[in-house]
Amino acid sequence: MISGIHTALVTPFQKNGELDLPALEALCESQIAAGIGGLVPCGTTGEAATLNADEWAAVVSTAVEVSSGRVPVTAGCGSNHTTKTVAAVEMAAELGADAALVVLPYYNKPSPRGHRMNLAAACKPGLPIVAYHVPGRTAQHLPVSLLAELCHLEGVVAVKEATGDVNYGSQLVAACPNVSVLSGDDFTFFPLMCTGAKGAISVLSNVAPLKCVALAKAVQDGDLATARRLHHELMPIVHYLFSGSNPEPVKAFMAAQGRITNRLRLPLVAFESPPSQSLLEIAE
Repeated sequence: MISGIHTALVTPFQKNGELDLPALEALCESQIAAGIGGLVPCGTTGEAATLNADEWAAVVSTAVEVSSGRVPVTAGCGSNHTTKTVAAVEMAAELGADAALVVLPYYNKPSPRGHRMNLAAACKPGLPIVAYHVPGRTAQHLPVSLLAELCHLEGVVAVKEATGDVNYGSQLVAACPNVSVLSGDDFTFFPLMCTGAKGAISVLSNVAPLKCVALAKAVQDGDLATARRLHHELMPIVHYLFSGSNPEPVKAFMAAQGRITNRLRLPLVAFESPPSQSLLEIAE
């Protein structure tokens, strides 16, 4: 089962707007060194919607090459066009990814039957699938019963649950005992892990991987006092990271850490409020 903290990687860009693959390599290496459980390139945080096919392949390949089997790589493959999604899953498998993150279709607003057929098609290439439920971006809030049904499709190994609703997430945990439920919201990953979730696909771990890993391990070890302390310590950073459209704030934070340039692709723009020194110190 997929477990622990998996980092939803940002995609670094150079001054000319091109990919900054050396910065991505350094980011992947630092994440692995911090004990992260996995790398997730080309998701929402990675600005996948602005990457062309060659760039997407380069980002996924870079994560796979740096990991070299040390941690799993889950490539963002979902779209609102099933044929495109299946092709991306097939390509991710060819590039050596260990799993595919498949967002439930956005904009189209499919029926339950359409959701079943879409995810079943994504499973056919044989790469393990992490379903991604994020109503804030898809405009559909699925009933727990339907999402649990999708999670029981053959080939689905995990679900990224990003409603921000601990009650919803805990019901999903109870309904999916054989699938890893992963928090998709950094402010819920501690309480959800307390109800049985296996970890998180995290934005926060881009900037504070050591403490994220320590928090998850504390929950797994039953050391809730340590986990609570780390949760409350990290919450000011989480509030900053989600004070604007993701990944605008996290890129500003990482730029302040000296790890990437604060560059995004339109329609996203550079976040104008840098993190305070106190926030930077908490992340260390």
